[in-house]
Amino acid sequence: MYSSGEPDESSLVPVLDRRSFVDDICFGSETFEACLATLDRLLSRFQECRISVSFSKSLFVQRKVGFLSHDVSAAGIAPDAKKAAAVTELSFPGSKKVVQSFLGALNYYSRFIQDFAVYGAALYQLKDADFEPGGDLSAARQSFAMLQQRVRDAPILRHFDRGKDVHVTLFANEWALSSTLMQEHEGKLHPVRFCGRVLKDAAMNYHPAEKEVLALLLVLKVCYTQLVGKSIRVYTRFSTLEWAHKSKTLFGRATQFAVLLSPWHLVVERVKEKDCAFARLLQAGLTSFVDLDESLASVAPPYKGSPNVRLDPHLLYARLPTSYSGHVLSFDGSAKTEKHGGYGSCSWILWKLPEWTIVIAASAYLEATTSTSPSTPV
Repeated sequence: MYSSGEPDESSLVPVLDRRSFVDDICFGSETFEACLATLDRLLSRFQECRISVSFSKSLFVQRKVGFLSHDVSAAGIAPDAKKAAAVTELSFPGSKKVVQSFLGALNYYSRFIQDFAVYGAALYQLKDADFEPGGDLSAARQSFAMLQQRVRDAPILRHFDRGKDVHVTLFANEWALSSTLMQEHEGKLHPVRFCGRVLKDAAMNYHPAEKEVLALLLVLKVCYTQLVGKSIRVYTRFSTLEWAHKSKTLFGRATQFAVLLSPWHLVVERVKEKDCAFARLLQAGLTSFVDLDESLASVAPPYKGSPNVRLDPHLLYARLPTSYSGHVLSFDGSAKTEKHGGYGSCSWILWKLPEWTIVIAASAYLEATTSTSPSTPV
């Protein structure tokens, strides 16, 4: 690779335009002849880079191969069956350290587990004191069992097809968010990848619509190389996402969201509660987000953040029937203490229900405020 003391940059490129991991390389083609042609190109690249290969350790022209603890086939990618089975046979851990080991092993396969962060939040919040006599591990045990069941039921993830349309579903609740990247095959939406994360204290108090924006930003970041330049159809429970993406009169967090979403071409489709047509569009085994909230009470983690986070969610947000017709006013604000200037700001949105259309959105700067805490202006 060196001819005159300088590296030859022309050979320092991914093998066959694909990334390899150390000495593991995996490629495929749709036909036998195409596989042979690709193999010939691969061997030529090895010769060019002066790389030797052990043919006794190599597999050629197989319908399914194991690659980095995954089973790869024409149908898609699945977790290694033996390692997945080992995870499902584990008993509930007896210490925080063992829980962390379990989550570390499971995190490697998180792309196969829908709503992994939603079900795993109770385990992430465990402390050593929780394993002492009198500690409440009911939510953690239920979460552990649900994650094991999710591993057993893990679907085969389809290979991403750049020629097909991209679909994304979003879900967010009080403590976590998740998103699913999908493409259509045989008239059904099949998963390509699951993404998710546990919410931090500040984000826990966001409006559910804002949390769904965070879920969208997460999948756009994780799957950037697949999604860049494509039109993305996004399914959401709120009309706010389309407004934040297109409106030219934004303020507060909505402005930040709009800037982050501006490079993307999004087609936002609101899915109403109990939308049977949308549920029928999903592949069997995928959970529709409109049915997920009701099944999560048993795995809700105990809140260990700020006092605001520990508030009953029924006190944080008004709960209205789906048939309600009228107006709803939402507002927020923040203030600096007198030591840091004493100024503040506030904003409000007037919504018209049941369409959840925005009647007016405005904000104001407050030159002088009094506050009982840095985040509560008076």
